[in-house]
Amino acid sequence: MDGLTLTFQLAGINNQNFLMRDEETGTYWQQISGRAISGPLKGTSLRLIHCDELSFALWKTEQPGGTVLQDVAAYTAEYAPRDWDVRMSRYPTVISHAEPGLAARDLMLGVHAGGGARAFPFKVVQREKLVIDRVGTEPVLLVVGQDNESVRAFSRVLPGGRGVADFYRLTGASGFMVDSVTASQWDFRGCATQGPMNGACLTPVDVIKDYWFDWREYNPDSTVYGITGQSLKGRRPPGGIPLNEGSVKPDRGVRPGR
Repeated sequence: MDGLTLTFQLAGINNQNFLMRDEETGTYWQQISGRAISGPLKGTSLRLIHCDELSFALWKTEQPGGTVLQDVAAYTAEYAPRDWDVRMSRYPTVISHAEPGLAARDLMLGVHAGGGARAFPFKVVQREKLVIDRVGTEPVLLVVGQDNESVRAFSRVLPGGRGVADFYRLTGASGFMVDSVTASQWDFRGCATQGPMNGACLTPVDVIKDYWFDWREYNPDSTVYGITGQSLKGRRPPGGIPLNEGSVKPDRGVRPGR
């Protein structure tokens, strides 16, 4: 922060979202936003570093030479158990925002883009596999990995001034998804592997996996995919196949996404 390296400690809880306190200035920071809410640096924000929340197996296939942070043996007993999220789902929340079809601890994929905020129910994205939508002014794509757990988001603006594309899942082993503008094939990393766009990569969009109550508390103007605001469920892929149909001609190899 302005050339100063900060060291953070857990300082407390604010609306069930934890607070960090830096040792160097005594400033308090909100976890979900990275924003300083009290102290000498109040009003400033930490710079977000892009990260992906992936299953280990999928990450390992992409980064075979990657390293893994190991437990500190002396503190193993103090780490949260593997089923921590399952246990937490049973606990009540101090704050709650009523929304038809949403429970306080429903997992959401929160996206800030194009001057707007939008939440995508994790289970809905898992089911649809590929979501074409818009957040603010930004056309976005959310896609589920081969493990059906990992999710990434990208801008649908193609590199090189090719315009805005829709994307569709492929059923064959030769590719992961295809765009509607160039018919290039793209992998889960958002990079083209075949076609006119081969070697180009889509611009990643940051995704925050969060409980609904927490996302809503700190994003009061957020819309929700499939519940409030507009989604693009009426769109048609190349060939005029409705996005909500469950089957296509085998020779097209396209699995409709919504």
